[in-house]
Amino acid sequence: MYAGIDLGSTNIKAAIYDKNFNLIDRQSRPVNYIRENGFVEFDAYAYYRDLVDLLAEMVRKNHVQNLSQISFTGQAESLVVLGHHGRPLMNAISWMDERSTEECKTLSALFSDEEVHQVTGQMAILPTWPATKILWLKSHRPDVYRDTATFMLLKDYVVFYLTGKKLADMSIATFSLYFDIYNKCYWQPMLNAIGIDEGRLPRLVEPCTGAGALLPEIAAQIGAGEATVVNVGTLDHFAGMIGTGNISKGGITLSMGTVMALATMAESKEKLADDVAVHYGFVPDTYVLLPVAESGGVSLEWFRRSCMPQVDYGALNEVLAQREDCGQLLFLPYLVGTNAPEYDAGATGVFWGLRQEHDSFDMARAVMEGVGFLLRKNCQALTESGLPCDSILAVGGGTKSAVWCQMWADITQIPVKIPLEQEAACLGAAMIGAVADGFFADYSQAVESCVKVKAVYNPRPCAYYEEKHRRFCALYEATKGI
Repeated sequence: MYAGIDLGSTNIKAAIYDKNFNLIDRQSRPVNYIRENGFVEFDAYAYYRDLVDLLAEMVRKNHVQNLSQISFTGQAESLVVLGHHGRPLMNAISWMDERSTEECKTLSALFSDEEVHQVTGQMAILPTWPATKILWLKSHRPDVYRDTATFMLLKDYVVFYLTGKKLADMSIATFSLYFDIYNKCYWQPMLNAIGIDEGRLPRLVEPCTGAGALLPEIAAQIGAGEATVVNVGTLDHFAGMIGTGNISKGGITLSMGTVMALATMAESKEKLADDVAVHYGFVPDTYVLLPVAESGGVSLEWFRRSCMPQVDYGALNEVLAQREDCGQLLFLPYLVGTNAPEYDAGATGVFWGLRQEHDSFDMARAVMEGVGFLLRKNCQALTESGLPCDSILAVGGGTKSAVWCQMWADITQIPVKIPLEQEAACLGAAMIGAVADGFFADYSQAVESCVKVKAVYNPRPCAYYEEKHRRFCALYEATKGI
């Protein structure tokens, strides 16, 4: 059997599959945050204990006796600081925490965005990155900074507690801002800038490799057996690529949750775009383009919550299925600014073209169309960089709406496929374990055996969306001057 673990920001998710990759059980535990003075932290040890307890409960309930591998995926940037005794010195700092805005300015004076992109693949120096949090600790918590033996990212910390091995998965290290993705080493100038050396960081390893067997005492707690191997796995978006069958050029894995994220394999190192974030891939010496737009499903969540709270999503979709369009009404979905593809923090949400004949359902449809137009802009940015976009493999809450899925296909003119298994990250992580121990010869065989598609939305020629997308882009450009 194989376990896939998604160390998420909202929930810890675990799934166990048998040798035929039938789902045996899937469970989750919520993540509890400490939000004070604008900081976002969580207890890293409690997070780890919740995972162990969750796995033990699943193993016991399902009488699991032959768990070959536990493979990990999940969030990237959350920072854990360990003392010389191997325990956290303070709460973990979430990737959502923005305490290090001043440190970003300090580092921006030393490194240009162009240099950062050429080395790390990232587009800008942001408070999200652990490097900026380490510099914050140096200024504001010098005691913790001084006593930290190892700065680790969350997934690497969990692997360490399970195996005793301090390892840094390179696909996760990509998000630290101190990893050189092309030379596969820590970026020394950035380490110098934040005042640490490689001795205070875990050893770099390729994604999707075995870290080692469970420690005996942990194996006993989980009930999995000491032969169970822990696999470092990869980033959640990359595991989602595997879990949707997107393992070669031409496919785009779309995660339409609160945030909209696209992931696609890059053609080669030499042909990477200058205006798209690049990450070290889940296969050695490959790269993944990962445009992320925070104004994804959150736009529809906001509108329904604020303007039509009495209408659930099922009723909303039932009404919209009976309507062909919402006329000239447009919505710019930039409620939190926009990152990919424009990287415009000052962008705002806009309704334009409202008339008295419009109602709240028309406005909701305009919101859904606006997110679709943003999806198209990101797909176009990928194709303009020379990457093929043959299909969109979509997961996330947005895929529950057939109206919205068809809208994506019609707006982008790319077929949209909905995998049967929507928890693609957990499935992908388990598939990583099955490939690593030789159960599958490679990811192609794993995909053929494990990934099924339940629905396909083929694009229909639509002059309405073509014209509306043109005006959507023009409206965004016009608002920049106001």
